[in-house]
Formats: sequence, C-alpha cells, structure tokens
Amino acid sequence: MTELLTALRLNMTNVANPAAPHGDRYRAALEMAEFADHSGLTAISGEEHHLAATGWLPSPLLLAAAVAGRTRRIRISINALIVPLYDPIRLAEDIAVLDNLAQGRFSFVAGMGYRPEEYRAVGKEWSRRGALMDRCLSVLLKAWGDEPFEYDGAVVNVTPKPHTRPHPFFFVGGMTVAAARRAARFGLPFSPPMAMPELVTVYTDELRKHGKTGFAYYPENGSTVTLLHPDPDEAWSRYGEFIMNEAVEYSGWKRDGVPRPNEAPAASVADLRRLNNVEILTPDQLLAQIHGGRKDIVMNPLVGGLPIDEGWASLHRLVDEVLPNV
Repeated sequence: MTELLTALRLNMTNVANPAAPHGDRYRAALEMAEFADHSGLTAISGEEHHLAATGWLPSPLLLAAAVAGRTRRIRISINALIVPLYDPIRLAEDIAVLDNLAQGRFSFVAGMGYRPEEYRAVGKEWSRRGALMDRCLSVLLKAWGDEPFEYDGAVVNVTPKPHTRPHPFFFVGGMTVAAARRAARFGLPFSPPMAMPELVTVYTDELRKHGKTGFAYYPENGSTVTLLHPDPDEAWSRYGEFIMNEAVEYSGWKRDGVPRPNEAPAASVADLRRLNNVEILTPDQLLAQIHGGRKDIVMNPLVGGLPIDEGWASLHRLVDEVLPNV
C-alpha cells in the first residue's frame, strides 16, 4: 500500500466572535501537535488569514515555531503564507530561525492572498500584489544564499543562514495561470490547492521554456477535512454549527474572478454536509476508504470552535482505531 499521509490542520478558527477567548485552544493545539508527533502522523499544517471574526490564524510563523519546540519528527507546513504582506528581509530572518528550530522539518506555500483588506491592514497596495510577490520571492532566495547582495541601495548579508540548504523548502501556490508561470520562472515547485491539470500543463511548459526543473503537488482530496465519530448523524447534529462557523466566514470572502477551493456556499448544516468539504466518518468507514486506495487524511480537531474534548476524541479515534489497522 502507498504510504498514507496524515495531517493535523491547525488553522485555529473559533466561534465567530472577535472577543472570544483563544488561550485554551492554542494550548490544546500544541498538546495535539505533540501527540500527533508521538503517534507518527505525517504533518501539521496551518494557513494565514487576517481580520477574521473566527480568529483564523494570523501569525502562522509564531505557531509553527511553537509547534517545532514541542515536536521532533513531524513535518510542519504553512499552506499558505501570504508573503507580499511581509517585509522581505524580516521574513527571510524569521523563516531562517524557524528552519533552524525545526531542523529542516518546516516548509511553506508562498501565496499572494485574495483579500484587499488584508493588504490595507499592513499598508500594502493591493494593485501591486504581483510585483510585491515577485520582489519578496527574489529577496528570500538571495537572503538565504551565502553571498551578500544589494537591497534598497545597501549591501546586506542576512543571518543566520537556514538549516536547510540551499534554502528552506517551499512551493509557490495559487490557482491562476500567473501563479503557475511565476513558480516556473523562479524554478520553484508549484502547489495549487486541488487538482488543476490545465495549470500544471502551463507550469511544465513554462519550466521547459526557462530551462528549469520542478514539479507540481496538490492534495489528493483537495481541501477536504475529516473528523471521526462513532455516529456521524449525531455528530453533525451536535457539532455542525461549529464547522459552519469556518465555512460561513470563508464563503464571505468570495471575490469575483478569484477561484478558490470549496467555493460553493452552504446556507445550512445540511447543505454543508452534502458539499462534503468536511466529512464526519466512523473509523470503519475511513478504514474502508484507505483500503480502497485513499492516500491523504487531513483532520482539523479545533475547527470553528469545536469543543476541545471532541477534537481530542476525533484525534484519538484516528490514532487508536484507524492507524493501527492500516
């Protein structure tokens, strides 16, 4: 059987109340990360958003560093990091330190984002996002090299250098032709968030044109999230409202002309369940899918304010009832 990829998604969404407390949930996230590491899961991931009513993770590098300090083997990824929002030199330093903490276990998807308000919040021009993205990628790659380079009229040499050479592993993400071309132009791997063969074709053609090599990767099940419960109908009736917290906010960020995974809105828990962006399965149902060839499992045990005890129960079902039988 092909190796099963098991990921813990920690995007830290809560109930849709900006004043909601988050401390216990962040502490639980670190405990879950440590448990996942000890239990042999493959990866821990998060993604960056700002100004979210649910508290959607705005500081993924901080959380990744905390996770790195609590784990020893598991990979840590940010899918995606909105790089144009950062000062490029400071971002290069932060990632270099994180890569040293994680001893090469950290990776990220460099994304551009799709919400103008996130750019306004940090004084960046939405209309210049493509140029900002290109500049940041260029500076990161130079900063992690061994030689000083010119930056804004001065010669700089960013330290410390990362643990991973020649640089920390990262993809260029996106769902547009421009994103595929950008990844190829920089000679970086490309990661759309779901299967998009037409963009992969653009990417491979551009690699050939620029004389570069690379590859494309996307998750088998797109952005599908799995939770486990002995009675999925009961779980949806009791906990569907928490899953809705995240789904409703994400749907509210839809922009014309900006494609995203899981785009269809859900007006009710029943609608959300039919869309299957989040699935609640019994352990036996998941095992049947794995034995039928499923290769990826992503679990978000703290989704939308889901009670911490329920999140732990779902994670334990994966570790105690599913993985030993794979």
